[in-house]
Amino acid sequence: MTTSERVINSQEININGEYYKLTRPVQSTIIWQYAAPVRAGEITGTAHPRLSQIRWSSSRGGIGKKDHRDAVDVDRIWYGTSWLRVDGHKTLPSRVVTTAASGVSGVVTVDAIAELSNVIYAAFGLSVRSYSFSTDAWGSNLHTLAAAVTDSLTARLGGTVYMMFFYGSGYAYTTDGASFSTPTTDVKYAAVWDDRLWGIDSTGTLRWAFNPTGTWTDDAQLPLPNDYVQDLFVARDAIGNHILYASTKVGLFAHDVGNARFVETEMSLPFHNDAGAGVTRFRDSTYIPAGLGIYKYALGGAGAVITTVGPDKDQGLPSDRRGKIVGLASSHNDLIALVTSTTAGAENLNLHGSSGMSAHASPAMDTITGRSLVLGWDELGYQVLFESEAQTETITTGLVSNAYNGYRFWFGHDRRVKYFSLPVDVVNPDELSDREYADSSRDDYPWFDGGQAEIDKLAVRLHIEVAGASSTETVTPYFGLNYDDDTWTALGEISSNGIHTYTFPNTTAGTTTSATGTDFRAFRLRVDLANGTNDNLSPDVRSLTLEYRKKLPPKYGFSVELNLNVDSHGVSPRGQRANLRSAIDSNPRVEVTYRDDDGNTRNYWADIIQTTNLENTGYDERGISRLVLAEL
Repeated sequence: MTTSERVINSQEININGEYYKLTRPVQSTIIWQYAAPVRAGEITGTAHPRLSQIRWSSSRGGIGKKDHRDAVDVDRIWYGTSWLRVDGHKTLPSRVVTTAASGVSGVVTVDAIAELSNVIYAAFGLSVRSYSFSTDAWGSNLHTLAAAVTDSLTARLGGTVYMMFFYGSGYAYTTDGASFSTPTTDVKYAAVWDDRLWGIDSTGTLRWAFNPTGTWTDDAQLPLPNDYVQDLFVARDAIGNHILYASTKVGLFAHDVGNARFVETEMSLPFHNDAGAGVTRFRDSTYIPAGLGIYKYALGGAGAVITTVGPDKDQGLPSDRRGKIVGLASSHNDLIALVTSTTAGAENLNLHGSSGMSAHASPAMDTITGRSLVLGWDELGYQVLFESEAQTETITTGLVSNAYNGYRFWFGHDRRVKYFSLPVDVVNPDELSDREYADSSRDDYPWFDGGQAEIDKLAVRLHIEVAGASSTETVTPYFGLNYDDDTWTALGEISSNGIHTYTFPNTTAGTTTSATGTDFRAFRLRVDLANGTNDNLSPDVRSLTLEYRKKLPPKYGFSVELNLNVDSHGVSPRGQRANLRSAIDSNPRVEVTYRDDDGNTRNYWADIIQTTNLENTGYDERGISRLVLAEL
């Protein structure tokens, strides 16, 4: 504050640059501007006169929110690997099983996964092999492909079930998994529609045959350059009929079977080298990846409705988890997305569910920059179903399957086939006894600033409600402060059920040796879950409640009584009244001081909010004026 006003005389005050005598000492008090605490995300609860609360009991809104901005963000986390699907529960995710090594020599990726007669098959590079679930072993080479797989498909045609692997210059098919035939018709991507097998090559030429053993007939031509086509699939048109679509690097094209041509749809995109790779149908819509984004394409009575639903929305993914979507799959509960953290290649990847759906892949070996992910989206939010270790080889392809009489998601990653169980219905950990859990998980919550970044806050207590805990099933909370993404303070490990209270700045639940609180501008939590050797057990975090206090910088109010019976610094009572009226009417704040303070720390800017006057009448303007001033 820059000012020159000073008061050196006793029983005197300066208001708005004018001096006034006082009849009694100045009465000052701190003004509290909060009528009641604000409770973000709280619906019920006993109001505390000094503390605010925020309670996290659900993360169904999913990942992707690094900064908490309002009450609707209370069910979001920044990033985490726990199971998030049930309100009031946060458990370990499903256990991911890595199958045995393929036995194929050299550096090979898993380019396709398919199912035939309740058995899983995979293309490891050019080698097709089958998996024995009971012995966890991949058998010997069943067939050597002519080139790397670009698409795979299992379907019934003419009464016979075929498993087919396409590789651009031809394809291999089998009905028993033992003997393969290898026609040389160019097919890069394939689909079954109208009781026929349809294929499209890299030039965008569409052709069909009654089955993979038959003669192919050329049909339509995409009006695009070579290598623009990314997938071939079946979905509904605007009037509800199922038709063929070709997804490309510039959008969707619908097949007009009556005129043997492709027609551009409303789903037109700017050129993107990864757009359209790995399209799938989920519930009533078609989903088209483009990098880390996903377009939802819905057709109905109002025409085409296009929205974006990818994991790149809100604040996206952490930098070492960012990449591109290489395929989508449809399950009962989730749209499943495979995200590769590589910097090049893997452009022609796709995956679909079983029962005639296909799985596309690319053999490209890529430069690894981070972690690969399997994400699940239930139309409310994304959760992480699998996260790779850092610096592993790219994730490639996947398949939703009921092979070996178990509903699972199979995927290729780091030269191995992996799988995890999928729920058919909503998973409530309180009602399950046979679910297999992963060994650990970690969740980072959003940065929380109490809705006011500009004021001081004090973390007072943290309450964590836990179930399913033991000496081996544990919960370890941490907290971070003030947007420092790399520094965390560990709180005491939880190994028993119930509500555990941490009083800041203590780091052990139940300890109160120091209870001064922890200052913060922004605050966030991290929670680690772990289990022991029993994969059927998991700790369960039911809720987290932070109690905190907001504190404004001290602002003062003053009650003064001015003596207008005498002149002050040569100004008559009449002049003083005029000056006082000017200060009362002032829109700008007025300066108030009653000290001689060179540091200006006791010069205040205030409003005159109340005045009471005792005045003589007529020409006699002497009297007393009582003022209440409030610092702003």
